[in-house]
Amino acid sequence: MSDSKPAAVTFKDLKLPAPLIKALEEVGYETPSPIQEQAIPPLLTGKDLLGHAPTGTGKTAAFALPLLARIKLASKHVQVMTLTPTRELAIQVAEAYQRYASHLKGFHVLPIYGGQDYGGQIRQLKRGVHVVVGTPGRVMDHMRKGTLKLGELQALVLDEADEMLRMGFIDDVEWILEQTPEKRQMALFSATMPKEIKRIAERHLNDPQEVSIKAKTATAATIRQRYWPVSGLHNKLDALTRILEVEDFGAVLIFVRTKIATSELAERLEARGYAAAAMNGDMAQKEREKMITRLKNGSLDILVATDIAARGLDVERISHVVNFDIPYDAEAYIHRIGRTGRAGRSGDAILFVAPRERRMLSMIERATRQKIELLELPTTEVVNNQRIARFKQKISDTLAGGELAFMQGLVEQYQQEHDVPAVEIAAALAKLSIGDKPLLMKPDKPRREKEQTTGRPQHRDRDATRKGRSKVDSDAKIERFRIEVGYNHGVKPGNIVGAIANEAGLDGAHIGQIEINAEYSLVDLPVGMPREVFSDLRKTRVCGQRLAISRVEEGSSTPPKQGRSKPAAPSRSKPAAPSRSKPASTHKSKRGSRAPPKKKHKSRPRAKK
Repeated sequence: MSDSKPAAVTFKDLKLPAPLIKALEEVGYETPSPIQEQAIPPLLTGKDLLGHAPTGTGKTAAFALPLLARIKLASKHVQVMTLTPTRELAIQVAEAYQRYASHLKGFHVLPIYGGQDYGGQIRQLKRGVHVVVGTPGRVMDHMRKGTLKLGELQALVLDEADEMLRMGFIDDVEWILEQTPEKRQMALFSATMPKEIKRIAERHLNDPQEVSIKAKTATAATIRQRYWPVSGLHNKLDALTRILEVEDFGAVLIFVRTKIATSELAERLEARGYAAAAMNGDMAQKEREKMITRLKNGSLDILVATDIAARGLDVERISHVVNFDIPYDAEAYIHRIGRTGRAGRSGDAILFVAPRERRMLSMIERATRQKIELLELPTTEVVNNQRIARFKQKISDTLAGGELAFMQGLVEQYQQEHDVPAVEIAAALAKLSIGDKPLLMKPDKPRREKEQTTGRPQHRDRDATRKGRSKVDSDAKIERFRIEVGYNHGVKPGNIVGAIANEAGLDGAHIGQIEINAEYSLVDLPVGMPREVFSDLRKTRVCGQRLAISRVEEGSSTPPKQGRSKPAAPSRSKPAAPSRSKPASTHKSKRGSRAPPKKKHKSRPRAKK
């Protein structure tokens, strides 16, 4: 009887179509994650699914791949719709659909969310899309306008349902579900299962397959993990070279997303004097083995690779793993950084994060249950001091090596012939040895220095925002605003919080007191919010009403009427969390308070599949 372990399940084993398998190979996916292995087969057969899965477990591929496998490309009607709680997640999920469908000719996916022009979304919907990914508020608006028709909808996905509940979208989600065809397939994913989510599952899912996955902490404790917020190739390359200048490394493995990027980055690093090479999926096995040998024996220090090219790579010298391009999910990140810190050795993992990728950083932290610390990018002074120290060390090493008699003779001869001090000759020879490349870096521009000192680019602080969810500064400055939706329109506090938090990109913890009146509502927001936030909020709709947000003038006892108010504009003072002081008024409603009970809907029978 054989003791050999069963072979790992592959994506081919899951019966996915060849075009999807090809796309997965190109992005470096090797074997399905637990959620993918369990969710893909039932979804492929048209079965409903209830997934209890945290963010970062690979659930986007778990629902996107089987639903793409069933898309009819000849039809231009919306066949799959995914609802997400935030615009960032809507963009991320839409990009995942597009990535997996890269070999499905004529496939179209459209993300729809607030803050974006309706016109462009409507034009694309008219031209025809196969998949829509959107936030509940904007999806509702398009459905009410008749610009989003769901008569041919085959499948609906609720992604991060518990987050939608927290943001006050659950009534909107219920309304959307009521408008969808009875025979459509449905998948619901949630990290937690509060009673409201269970109620939706019981009411709208038909005999679902249940899948439960727990996040695992799979990163070695010996790996130090750091990230640097950066944007653009030039800034990434500058940050990378600064890090390489001062970090004490053995060998470095740098991950990028595409084959082309491996060659481009390796060439740039070579031009800067590093022993770097590219390794990608096009490389022959012999060439790959030769490169790994060079990495092991020290004739190569930096390897730039894609996920698929680095498959099975195990080199003891690798002290640093750099995620030059952020991975597509947390599992890929865990696999990447596992190439260092092996067998009890220490290792370093560095992650570059662009502004739009900050959500992925949070996902990785939640999935690994580890905080990734902010990297202190070396300043120009630190880099220059390091370069000077290395140059001096080279002089010491050369002196220690001996065999300088001939060169000493030449210098003495030159000194006598030209009557030049020895120190000047030495300086000239030093400059000659360096060549055209200057020894020292030029000072940073003031803006860069500011970013280096603060440790972050000038945008909202992720950690401060996260802490703000649980605690609001009661002494912070706030302003009162009027929005043109009230209880006559059916609005509830959760609808307002959800719209402002999601459509304007403001954290829910920074939304203060809400007062709902018959035709309008009042809401407290931080002083100094950016102008573009108000631009988004003026166009945002809640319960079918345009918010048309306007500032309530200080000292005014009666809020201005619609159309007569002064347009909201940002203050120049620094944003701060709002006060929770209770306003003197009637019809008050605290944020997060329980809304009046909703009329009970009769549960409609679902057709058996």
